[in-house]
Amino acid sequence: MITWSTPVVEEEKRPVPCILCGGLIFKARLSCDGFSYVRCVRCDLVQVNPQPLEAEVKKRYDSAYGQDYFAYELANEENFLNLQLLALNDAGFYELETELSGRQGQNKQKLKVLDIGSATGALLAWLKGRDWDCSGIEISGPQAEYARQKKNLDIRGVPLKEAQFPAQSFDLVLASHLIEHLNDPAALIREAHRILASSGRLLVTTPNIAGFQARLFRKRWRSAIFDHLYLFSQKTLSRLLRENGFVIEKTATWGGLAVGAAAAMGPAGPPLKRLLDRAAKRFGFGDVMIMRARKSTEES
Repeated sequence: MITWSTPVVEEEKRPVPCILCGGLIFKARLSCDGFSYVRCVRCDLVQVNPQPLEAEVKKRYDSAYGQDYFAYELANEENFLNLQLLALNDAGFYELETELSGRQGQNKQKLKVLDIGSATGALLAWLKGRDWDCSGIEISGPQAEYARQKKNLDIRGVPLKEAQFPAQSFDLVLASHLIEHLNDPAALIREAHRILASSGRLLVTTPNIAGFQARLFRKRWRSAIFDHLYLFSQKTLSRLLRENGFVIEKTATWGGLAVGAAAAMGPAGPPLKRLLDRAAKRFGFGDVMIMRARKSTEES
């Protein structure tokens, strides 16, 4: 499956300190077509720096390309939902759902979930079917409108910081393939911490720069795209979560070899893919990772 990205364009940029450690010294990491990534020498976070301004980034999803993005998400909606459900299973979602339901005790209130970057609302609709009280954030106007009109979902078309949810509003916050697109992922993690209930959970899914495919394909890696401002490893993502009030409970990765790459290898490709996919899940070098984190009781 091809990863969608807006076309490379000239944008106003400015140098920024590393959002993870505040470092100011970077080394070249990946030189792609029309853009590049650097690595912070203090913490190893891979990032675009200088960064495009936040207003420039917002234009990518709120311009004429927004319709193309919506068409891509809609065409792949079922595939994306299936992948998200597999990721939730890897993160222990069903056990977590049982635990959170047990915490409700005699209150009998619905569990509340916020999906940040909810796209067409497919995952929220699935959760609504499991009797969750669902809210979403989606700044791509066409997708937000589709989810509201076609799926009757509560979708806010503004960035999370502008939604102004009350503190401790949610039992679960989801952010799937989102933080790599943001100018300030740390700000999102801090806001997620604020709006989560005591011992609430945050599930973050993002590409894994330390995975086998990233190492193999380098600048041709399918997640090294113009729209991705940050490329996390398990090391850098776990540090981001820990330093903003979370305890890491579970990490899983998947994707040892892309379907297209396997097909290009001929008859040997599919068996090799099956082998690498199993190994990536077992040993943690998959192309994508999900991290489940609990809001620390010490910080709540």
